[in-house]
Amino acid sequence: MPTGNGGGDRDAHSERAHQRARNHRGFVRSPETARRDAEACELRSKGWTYRQIADHFGISSRTAWEAVQEALKAIVKEPAEAALQFELDRLDAELVRLGELEEAAREILDRHHVTVANNGQIVHHDGAPLLDDGPVLQAIDRLLKIEDQRRRNGESRRKLLGMDAPSRVSVEAEQLGREISRLLDTALGEDAGDDADA
Repeated sequence: MPTGNGGGDRDAHSERAHQRARNHRGFVRSPETARRDAEACELRSKGWTYRQIADHFGISSRTAWEAVQEALKAIVKEPAEAALQFELDRLDAELVRLGELEEAAREILDRHHVTVANNGQIVHHDGAPLLDDGPVLQAIDRLLKIEDQRRRNGESRRKLLGMDAPSRVSVEAEQLGREISRLLDTALGEDAGDDADA
């Protein structure tokens, strides 16, 4: 089989490395295969057939097809991952802010508060300043709200990470990648399934 990079041994080695990059859960991309997949996708967008891509890299047509599919999935997945990281960073910043609010509320709890009359004078009872429970109760209420906000923060984080329910990001990315590939195949007038199996 003709190749674009020369050296049958090197091509066979690349094919074996590509196959080793799989595990029981699917495809695990190395930097080398990621670069190869991106180039394969670019060649496909220029109208190359899977057979031509396969010959160029010294791989099978099926592997060429898979390389293009992986690159398409990465194109769709990367923006979703960036959005996910943005949301996680926002939740982290919220936790920092909640920590500062908690510290301020606890400082209020540690102070002694006295009741002050409308004229600005401290109210006394039996010769001692009358303690004011209002600020303490407000601080306790604030702490309860902070804990509730922390709980909601944790729920949001679990949802984003797919810990409470299956994440649809990878499924939707894969479906969109297949749709892009189908449209590309249609535009190029080539049946991906037939060529990939060739």
